[in-house]
Amino acid sequence: MQISSSVGASSPMKGMSEIKTQFTEKLSKDEASEIREQIKQNSNAMAFNSASIQGSVSSGGDFSKKQYDEFQTFLKDIGYGGKPIAELSKEEATELVSEDGFFGIAQTSERVASFVINGAAGDEEKMRAGREGMLQGFKEAEEMWGGELPEISQKTMDRAIEMVDKAMYDLGFSILNKEA
Repeated sequence: MQISSSVGASSPMKGMSEIKTQFTEKLSKDEASEIREQIKQNSNAMAFNSASIQGSVSSGGDFSKKQYDEFQTFLKDIGYGGKPIAELSKEEATELVSEDGFFGIAQTSERVASFVINGAAGDEEKMRAGREGMLQGFKEAEEMWGGELPEISQKTMDRAIEMVDKAMYDLGFSILNKEA
């Protein structure tokens, strides 16, 4: 399976910070730790926002003006150019969260996993940090939801984790954390 990012790299999404590139200079241990932490936080935000969107779209959730504006910015950042969510009919919303829909399991899990995989750029520690951030983001979305996330979000989380684990395996990394 080929994983590719559909998330633009020009500007960070809401709740995410720019990650310092490492192409032209050698990084200190502190700088490397900072990059791992940024990847973890950004993966957390990507997973949290994705799970929140799936839950909101599938349940017809209400938003405050600020939440709605942040939501619209996130949608734009991940490439959604469709009709505003608040204006969708029930049928249109159902189509968006269908298996092949923009917010369905397949596309959402690929966006989340690609974000982690591409952000790690083949580095084992960064991949682990991204995976940890992704899991934390889903956990935080679950807490915000007030319990178990909708089935679509649970399946998305499972598929995204599988994709990241497969990428780690393909790169020759043990899926088990060595520190555990």
